[in-house]
Amino acid sequence: MRSSLAGIFLALAGSIGFACAETPEEFEAKLGYQTGTVHLGDGMATVRLPESFRFLGPEGSRRLLVDAWGNPPEAATGVLGMLVPTAVSPLSDEGWGIIVTYEEDGYVDDADAAKIDYGKLLKQMQKGASSENEERKKKGLEPVTLVGWAEPPSYDAATHKLYWAKDLVFGSNTQHTLNYNIRILGRRGVLVLNAVSGMDLLPTVRGESKSLLAAVEFNEGHRYTDYLPGKDKAAAYGVAGLIAGAAAAKLGLFKLLWVGILAFKKVLLVAVMALIALLQRLFGRKRKDPAAAFSAGPADPTPTDAP
Repeated sequence: MRSSLAGIFLALAGSIGFACAETPEEFEAKLGYQTGTVHLGDGMATVRLPESFRFLGPEGSRRLLVDAWGNPPEAATGVLGMLVPTAVSPLSDEGWGIIVTYEEDGYVDDADAAKIDYGKLLKQMQKGASSENEERKKKGLEPVTLVGWAEPPSYDAATHKLYWAKDLVFGSNTQHTLNYNIRILGRRGVLVLNAVSGMDLLPTVRGESKSLLAAVEFNEGHRYTDYLPGKDKAAAYGVAGLIAGAAAAKLGLFKLLWVGILAFKKVLLVAVMALIALLQRLFGRKRKDPAAAFSAGPADPTPTDAP
């Protein structure tokens, strides 16, 4: 019995390329959750967390994105933090999170917001995604299909906040991926909040993400209304370009969705970690390095960028 269980563990661990030294509970307990009011970017912005969310700083975010969700290390570059739902573990199949970054491309003029034809913009984005897939293939990445809006763009001119959601498909995967976007315009750039999950979680992500619109604000001196024309840098694009991905397109590839979470990999990850916990109980094995986390390396490349 013991040898057969050990064999199953080795087969599973080998199939996704990682070894684990912690149970899911132990790993999550060390992520460093914060609640209440947190500050981003050396006081640039403030998040007043609703009870439904917890916050992870840059290091906790890196561990979750890279060690737990199996993304490449560069996925955590520039991440200011993550907002994780309180009600579910990010290691569970229902787990998801909102990644917070900052694009310092300058002041985004919102004069075009009321005139945007979102149907036309979607077709342009789909055409761009098709062109980008040629570059993706050269880099050994799966093609990405932009199916459509999962949530049409909506801009609040009074608060200078924007949200929309995209329905994406990676390669031949039958599962659709939801990319929910929130943008908060500031004096020198834009706060970027990206939520990634399976499309089945759209109602949950939609409701929870919108609750954050009022919770995240630039601080005085960094606000949209603090912009000084002629003195502060202005972005080379407006709201339409922000939605289409102008900030990322300048890098040669669209990178607005660099955290591609494949649900089946998360299920495998949690299943193997649970099996390890069982083996530890059966064998009474003591970990030599209790502080070590697990390192994840998915069996096939996880999508790392998208339109």
